[in-house]
Amino acid sequence: MARRAPRNDVDEADLRVGEPEDHAAGPVAVAVAMNRAVEQMGTARTARTLTKLNQVDGFDCQGCAWPDPEAGHRHTAEFCENGAKAVAEEATLRRVGPEFFAAHPIDELAERTDYWLGQQGRITQPMVLRPGATRYRPIAWDEAFAMIADHLRGLDSPDQAIFYTSGKTSNEAAFLYQLFARSFGTNNLPDCSNMCHESTSVGLAESIGIGKGSVSLRDVETAALVVVAGQNPGTNHPRMLSALEKCKQNGGRILSINPLREAGMVRFKNPQKPRGMVGTGTELADLHLPVRINGDLALFQAIGALLLEWDAIDHEFIARHTHGFEEYAEHLRALDWAAVARATGLSRQQIEEAALMFAHSEATVTCWAMGITQHRNAVATVKEIANVAFLQGNIGKPGAGLCPVRGHSNVQGDRTMGIWERSPDHFLDALAAEFGIEPPREHGLDTVASITALHKGEARVFFGMGGNFVAAAPDTAVTEEAFRSADLTVHVSTKLNRSHVVHGREALILPALGRSERDLTGGRPQRVTVEDSMSAVHASHGPLDPASPHLRSEVDIVCTLALAVLGEDHLVPWAALREDYTEIRHRIARVVPGCAAYAEKVDQPGGFVLPHPPRDTRTFPTEKDRAMFAVSPLDVLHVPDGRLLLQTLRSHDQFNTTIYGLDDRYRGVKGGRRVVFVHPDDIDALGLRSGDLVDLISEWTHRGDSGAPGVDVEDGTVVERCAPAFRVVPYDQPRGCAAAYYPETNPLIPLASTALGSNCPTSKSVVVRLEPSAGGDAERYASDAGQVVPEGRGDDDKRYVEPEQLS
Repeated sequence: MARRAPRNDVDEADLRVGEPEDHAAGPVAVAVAMNRAVEQMGTARTARTLTKLNQVDGFDCQGCAWPDPEAGHRHTAEFCENGAKAVAEEATLRRVGPEFFAAHPIDELAERTDYWLGQQGRITQPMVLRPGATRYRPIAWDEAFAMIADHLRGLDSPDQAIFYTSGKTSNEAAFLYQLFARSFGTNNLPDCSNMCHESTSVGLAESIGIGKGSVSLRDVETAALVVVAGQNPGTNHPRMLSALEKCKQNGGRILSINPLREAGMVRFKNPQKPRGMVGTGTELADLHLPVRINGDLALFQAIGALLLEWDAIDHEFIARHTHGFEEYAEHLRALDWAAVARATGLSRQQIEEAALMFAHSEATVTCWAMGITQHRNAVATVKEIANVAFLQGNIGKPGAGLCPVRGHSNVQGDRTMGIWERSPDHFLDALAAEFGIEPPREHGLDTVASITALHKGEARVFFGMGGNFVAAAPDTAVTEEAFRSADLTVHVSTKLNRSHVVHGREALILPALGRSERDLTGGRPQRVTVEDSMSAVHASHGPLDPASPHLRSEVDIVCTLALAVLGEDHLVPWAALREDYTEIRHRIARVVPGCAAYAEKVDQPGGFVLPHPPRDTRTFPTEKDRAMFAVSPLDVLHVPDGRLLLQTLRSHDQFNTTIYGLDDRYRGVKGGRRVVFVHPDDIDALGLRSGDLVDLISEWTHRGDSGAPGVDVEDGTVVERCAPAFRVVPYDQPRGCAAAYYPETNPLIPLASTALGSNCPTSKSVVVRLEPSAGGDAERYASDAGQVVPEGRGDDDKRYVEPEQLS
């Protein structure tokens, strides 16, 4: 078992821990957002960008996919704290040019933290790392495209290439990217959704016939009950809090289901209102259920059983619109309540209190995110959420529905545009009819399968359209080995990240325009489109001059690469599509379902909403043409004695793998990230103390069918992985549970540990043990993990204390 040292920068030397916040947003959030923005962009640039952020005549936030209010109902400051941070990161005045790479060998960069890498600034020119070279060096765009073309043409099969997509890629670029990959001859189109909401896409498609949520922003605001399960909107989707506030003001109630009681679900101080800046704000959750990690399936089965028992169900909806009710009801009538208690950690009284909130609600919206989707039984849990909605007819009516909240600004749009390794035949047929190509029909590789193929040498070229694949993926050691096995790794990027310093034998960085920048490709102003979590599509165009004259748009990069690889006489008119994005939108209209008159509709202020049969007409395009009740076994995840069940999560100072800073004030953490949150009683039971330095060791029982690369052991062998040097922090959560930040904890997640049916990594249920870091290891890692402040001690704000003040 390797104990990999954490990367160590002076930036993360003084970790301090105090009391968590009891509210989200407010004046502190405004101050933090403005300070970060001005620090990165300067005052004038800050004003110019933030006043255009999420506006009808502006650009879409690079962060989460929460929808915008209707045109004409938007605030001047239509952004959150973390949205401002995201813009500041992209529109920063800091630059990473050839002189930077000349001064920093690749081995040095590989030892830097993700935070340090991201803070260096925007990449200004294409860069290449030649075989055996110690530094990236500049390369001309034409030479870079020729280099990629040589590698792709030299493959034995198109399926030896992998084309990954980040969820920030625009609809136009995504449509062309999948068209290029399929013209080249492969469906290897993994995307970030494979690692997050894939379980949602699978579960909803089987339950309601479409893998998207069924609500509008107005539904959330007018619901009688909003359920927020496995989600932390205060950090991950902060603008959602405004919708929850409106729900409360309209008389609605809110049920929070999560192992941690997060600040954003306790109280919201809306910075757009005087009461939020100087008053007490709005209390949000009427009830918080501290469910055990992986207990959500059992909880929703129990709620369903109680609704059946109380006859608090919509008989007409069930009879007219569903299939499988009798089997589902029979299953729940035999529910094992003892198993429910073990799985959830909740009493029957707590569950009944929550079920009564459902029973008394005439219209319920259920929201969820990664806390639901990243478990082995995640697809079944999504189906249980749908089951409860079906019981009460909470789909296809005002103020009700299913609301998976996507964490990346266009991840849903990319899937709509065909970024999927398993696109259906009707989509491929439309692609063939429009362009005259013959797209491959064999399904391609998802994220986990792509890593495995690279590791085994079955894939040789990796092309990443945005994102930070190495840091985002599970099983870091295996993923890094896989990348280093590639002949060529290519990344279309705006800023430096881990995937640039863990590379193939040759590597390219292709710098792209950001959302906040003007796109003059083809000598004319261009705009792109995106789709949010609620299927609303709208235009986006930035106000800023590009960070460098050498940057190209994603559309330009894809089209020029296609010309280099496929030739100028290819059936697809790549040059014409590159010159005028409106032509791309006309092609989208003829290929993508629901996108008729696409170019004309995005001209409307605020864009348009894609059709959604369950929401619009209560019709369900499933195999039975009805909403499908599902019967799933009640799993209770067994955690051996002396072990904890760990969930990985974000701090308030990050977005996915982008680290904005080293603070998480909502959880009382300042100046560091290598902390593990543990219940105080578990700390005592494990013989530990607050502030102890521990190694996190995951335990995974190897199975012969697991497909895990690099594991040469017999079936049944427990394989251990280690993430060293985390400080123990007491935190209120169910006994037996723990939490720590990713990507630092990604080394603990076995590549083969995935959700049944979706192959999504199980990042929210990792069995770990905590071992004291001993001897030289403790001294070596101490500066990275920092020190923990005893509870109750602090500086002027009564929450933090400098390390030298510790007794």
